[in-house]
Amino acid sequence: MALMTEPALLVHVCCASCLAAILDPLRALGCPTAFFYNPNIHPLLEFRRRLKAVRTLADRKRLDLLADDRYDLREFLHAVPWDRPERCPACYRMRLEETARVAAERGFAAMTTTLLASTHQDHDAVRCIGEEAARAKGLAFHYEDWRPLAARGHEEAARSSLYRQQYCGCIFSEEERFAPTSVHVYRGGGRREARGGAR
Repeated sequence: MALMTEPALLVHVCCASCLAAILDPLRALGCPTAFFYNPNIHPLLEFRRRLKAVRTLADRKRLDLLADDRYDLREFLHAVPWDRPERCPACYRMRLEETARVAAERGFAAMTTTLLASTHQDHDAVRCIGEEAARAKGLAFHYEDWRPLAARGHEEAARSSLYRQQYCGCIFSEEERFAPTSVHVYRGGGRREARGGAR
């Protein structure tokens, strides 16, 4: 595999743990630049936690980072279908088309995404949509199946005390993740009444 030359590869980054998983293979390709664009991540505090983790990792590893820090729940909800199976491909397309636009605008030769390292995504859909988005802008799409490296990313995030998310990102995936569980259910009894009852 030929090494790429700077500015060669713009890497869409979904989260810090997936980036950590594939940082070595990415650097073997040349000088990658990370691109955080994830309007799917909600709610706001979750978005901030993930962006901070990516910024922290990029700073520690001396990786160039372009970060779109705009948070717009309404834009995302209007842009994608609310139900599976259409929702996830629409979300991939939204993010990868923007990655292709930025890559072309800034003179990158190719693009890829850390979504290819996740064991929770529709891998074939990510590849297909990534290739389409890149081709439409005259770019190459660098494809590798990085899923075998996913555990490495989780371990690195734990070692580095980086935030690790509990669900894919959108408000619908949060519901799917936590609805069947009692995780984070408030167990307090509210304001304590004075002994002997309310006054």
